[in-house]
Amino acid sequence: MGRVRAPGDKSISHRALIFGALAQGLTRIEGLLEGDDVLRTAEAMRRFGAQVENLGGGSWQVQGQGGLAEPDDIIDCGNAGTGVRLILGAAAGYDLAATFTGDASLRGRPMNRVMKPLRDMGATFLGRSGGRLPLTLKGGGLKAISYRLPEPSAQVKSAVLLAGLNAQGLTQVIEPEATRDHTERMLRAFGAEVRVEDRPDGRYIDLAGGQGLTGTAIRVPGDPSSAAFPLVAALITPGSEVTVEGVLLNVLRTGLFETLREMGADLTLSHVRDEGGEQVGDVTARYGPLKGVDVPAGRAPSMIDEYPILAVAAACADGVTRMRGIGEMRVKESDRIALMATGLAACGVGVEEEPEGLIVVGRTGGNHGVQGGARIETHGDHRIAMSHLVLGLTSEAPVAIDEAGMIATSFPGFGTLMAGLGADIFPS
Repeated sequence: MGRVRAPGDKSISHRALIFGALAQGLTRIEGLLEGDDVLRTAEAMRRFGAQVENLGGGSWQVQGQGGLAEPDDIIDCGNAGTGVRLILGAAAGYDLAATFTGDASLRGRPMNRVMKPLRDMGATFLGRSGGRLPLTLKGGGLKAISYRLPEPSAQVKSAVLLAGLNAQGLTQVIEPEATRDHTERMLRAFGAEVRVEDRPDGRYIDLAGGQGLTGTAIRVPGDPSSAAFPLVAALITPGSEVTVEGVLLNVLRTGLFETLREMGADLTLSHVRDEGGEQVGDVTARYGPLKGVDVPAGRAPSMIDEYPILAVAAACADGVTRMRGIGEMRVKESDRIALMATGLAACGVGVEEEPEGLIVVGRTGGNHGVQGGARIETHGDHRIAMSHLVLGLTSEAPVAIDEAGMIATSFPGFGTLMAGLGADIFPS
């Protein structure tokens, strides 16, 4: 039991640093997530010519020069898929060459979905087969395009919009299903004009090229994807009640909370307010019975990062939970569908893997501990690691993971925070 504050939202943290580097003048950021992924983006912005300074206590400042300069060395994005895809879009608009790489996981992840529209705008790339890192970008001389996303992706949308800032003409992105809109909100906060219109065939986002950005103040709210771990832990652990303060409540990011309520979760919001153009609030979870549900496929864009921890809640629920339309999970830091299916099965949970779905059979009676007793191969994926550690809180035998260091990419201090709430998490 207790009250905690989730780390700063990772998506907003990446964007705040990148937008600050693109802008003219000073950007002050409060509550920045200081995980490995975001720190890689901070270093990348330094290499592109911005002055990025850590002031301590989650406070940072970025002195932008109104654009990006050619870096004098390779940009190593570590494990940061969001970082590299957004930076590719931002850098494509400038007359420069830049080479990008990352860790083993990132080097195996596809970049073609971002590279295709950027190529259509005039950028060129040289890289490994399948559009994998390392790759070199040659930017500049872009022309605007109208691009309909073949599948929902806030990262691809954001890359195209960032490139469109320095493209000739009106850049348009058409989303069949709305995805997280932090880029559109932040563009406005930095002084750009963005038009968003919902039509019968999708959401249309228009951005005129040639717009300059001006430094501003950004307050990063708590990450709902990180808040999900202590909240689900409370829902499945008898006698628990946990409040996570200052959580981002953007409607395009709260699909997990909606799903948990449908499962019968005792989940309440309080102190809801507006901070920097985003709605935030405190979320309280209390232990109680859960039931299996069918999660609508159309909800996936609003909770794509939360399906691993939802699968843990489903394992402790009464009945079957079906999660479909989640093929995007296969191209995250790992194939998350496969790894969750394998890990849950090793812990005695009934599970069925589909090409774009996951079916979890909960324990009869709901919220009963699962068997556990497995050592989980995480393939370097922080969300797979944290999800199985939470599962271990209610299992009959301990659940171990093969490595824990990568958790700091998104949730530095995870173990300490959970231990402070009474969780028995310790090195194996």
